[in-house]
Amino acid sequence: MSDLILGISAFYHDSAAALVRDGVPVAAAQEERFSRKRHDPSLPAHAIRYCLDELGVSFGDISAVAYYEDPRVKFRRVLATLIGAAPSALGSFRETLPDWLRSDGKLRTLQVLRRELDSLGRGKAPGIAARRHHESHAASAFFPSPYRSAAVLCVDGVGEWATTSLWHGQGTGLTPLAEIRFPHSLGLLYSALTYFCGFKVDSGEYKLMGLAPYGEPRYADLMRERLIDIKQDGSFHLDMRYFAYLRGRVMTGRAFEKLFGGPRRMPEGPLTQREFDLAASVQSVTEEVMLRLARTARERTGESTLCLAGGVALNCVANGEIINSGIFDEAWIQPAAGDAGGALGAAMAVAMERGAVRAHVGSGRDAMSGSLLGPAFDDAQIAEYLRSHGIPHHQRDAAGLAEDVAGALAEGKIVGWFQGRMEFGPRALGARSILGDPRDPVMQSAMNLKIKFRESFRPFAPSVLATDAKDYFDLRQESPYMLVVAPVAAAQRLPVTETGTTGIDLLRVRRSTIPAVTHVDCSARVQTVTPESNPAYHGLLTSFKARTGCPMLVNTSFNVRGEPIVNSPHDAYTCFMRTDIDMLAMGGFLLHKSEQPPWSEEGDWRADIPLD
Repeated sequence: MSDLILGISAFYHDSAAALVRDGVPVAAAQEERFSRKRHDPSLPAHAIRYCLDELGVSFGDISAVAYYEDPRVKFRRVLATLIGAAPSALGSFRETLPDWLRSDGKLRTLQVLRRELDSLGRGKAPGIAARRHHESHAASAFFPSPYRSAAVLCVDGVGEWATTSLWHGQGTGLTPLAEIRFPHSLGLLYSALTYFCGFKVDSGEYKLMGLAPYGEPRYADLMRERLIDIKQDGSFHLDMRYFAYLRGRVMTGRAFEKLFGGPRRMPEGPLTQREFDLAASVQSVTEEVMLRLARTARERTGESTLCLAGGVALNCVANGEIINSGIFDEAWIQPAAGDAGGALGAAMAVAMERGAVRAHVGSGRDAMSGSLLGPAFDDAQIAEYLRSHGIPHHQRDAAGLAEDVAGALAEGKIVGWFQGRMEFGPRALGARSILGDPRDPVMQSAMNLKIKFRESFRPFAPSVLATDAKDYFDLRQESPYMLVVAPVAAAQRLPVTETGTTGIDLLRVRRSTIPAVTHVDCSARVQTVTPESNPAYHGLLTSFKARTGCPMLVNTSFNVRGEPIVNSPHDAYTCFMRTDIDMLAMGGFLLHKSEQPPWSEEGDWRADIPLD
C-alpha cells in the first residue's frame, strides 16, 4: 500500500499543497492558480482538493499531513522581536499580537488547519506534524535532487528564527551544520532595497534583479561599510540602525534615506540612475555573500554537489555565479524554491522519516517530473469548454499543432501555449507559457507593453533545446528550471557601440543574434529543454529549429501583470482575449485571434491590475 503524505504551506504568502507518494512528488500546486489572487496566503483549499483528486484519494488514504513551519517557535521570535524593539515598536506590538492570540490566530495554526481540513468534504484528516521552516526548504532542495549526497544551502528572509542555514544531505537524511538567525538576513537586505526602490516586498525582488544590469555597483562599498558586515565564511551581520522592519511594517526609514541621498522611490514613479545603481549594488553584495557561503558549504561537507532553496535561491544571477565559480562540480536548485516549495519539503521530510527511499538517485534525473505537477486538461475537457462557449477553433494532431505554431512564431506572431500539467513554482516552463521569436528585435518591448502590461526594462528568458544550448550560452550544466543566468556565447554577440548610453536607453542597443532574450549585460536566464522533461514543448522547439535554424523561443509566463499564471482553459482564453496574443494553442486545438468574436467585459479590467 502506498504511503501518502500531504504537505501544506499557508498563511504568509504563496500558500501551496503537495502530495508525496512513497517519497516521490506526484502533485503540487499554489493556491493562487485556483483563487486567481496573486500570492494568495490563505488556506490552500483548492490546491489540497486538487492534490487529492489527482490521485483519486481522500484523507482516509493519507498517512500524515506536514506543515512547513512551527507556529509556536515563530511566535516566540515575533514576541522577542517586539519586546526587544520597545518602546518604538509599541504600535506594531498592538497590531501584531491580536493576529497571533485570538481564538483562530496564528499561534493556533495547526488546530485551525485541522478544523479546516475536516471541512473540505474529503473525510477526516490525519494528525498534522509541524516541521521547521528551513528544514522544509532543505528537504525540498535535497530529497528530490539527483544526488546521493550534497551540501545544502537555504537562504531566505526568515522562517522561525533561521534566515540562512547549511545542511549536509546524505541518503535519506539531513544534518544541520550552521545557521544565521533573524534579524540578520540576506533576503531581508534584498527586500529592503526592493522596497526602497519602489517595488513590492515578497514579489518585486526579481524586478530589482532585472534592473541591476542597467546600473553600476557604486553603492556596494557603502553597503558593506554601513549595512552589512560580511565575514570570510559568508556569515554576516546587519546594522539594524538602518532598517525599520524590527519596529513596524515597513522595511526602511530615515536612516536609509540619509545614507542613499533622499527618500525612497514611490511605486510607479520614474526610475532614475540611483535605482539602477542601488539594484546593481545590492546584487553585487548578494553574489559576494552567496559565493562565500558556497565555499564554506564545500569546506564543511566535502561534497562536490550543491542543492539550493529558499527565496534567495530564486536569484538566478547569483546561482549562475556559484555555478560558474567552479566551487562545486554541479548544483541543483529546487524549482519552487520559495515558501510554496516548503509544502513539498515538509511532506518529503516526513516521508523519509517513515522509510521512503530515493529510488530516482542514480538515474541522473531528479524526482520533480520537470516540475509539471499541477492540473492538466485533456482534449475532451478543452473541447467541451470551446463548444459550450461557441469559441472558433481548429483541431490538430501533435505534429500538425507543432508545425502550425512554429510557422506562426516564425512570422513574428505571439502564441499562448497551454499544454499538459501546470508548472509548480514561479517559472513557466513550457506548459503555461507565452512564446515568441527570440531573433525579433522588437519582441521584448512588444511582449512587455502589449501582452504583459509591465515595465519595459523587464528581460525575457529563452527556452532552448538542451542539445543546442552551448552554441548560444556559456552554460556549465543544464538549466531545466530557468534558475540560472548565463552569458550569451561570444559567437552570438554583435559588435556594440553604446557611447554615452545609460539606463533604459540601453534597451535599444542590439547585442546579439537573439536580441529578444539578451539582457543589457549580454546575459540570459536560460531554460534547457529535453524530450524527457517536456515532450510537447521539445517537439515545438524542434519544429521551430527545423523551420528557422534557431533552436529556441522566448518563454514568459502565461499571465498579465498582477495576475497568477493561468490554470484552466477559461483562464487561458480570457488572457488570450484581453491581450495582443495572436494565437492560442490549447491542447490539440488552435485558436486564431482574427477568428474570435469581439471580447467584452464590464469596466476597464486593466485598472484592477495591482501595482507591484
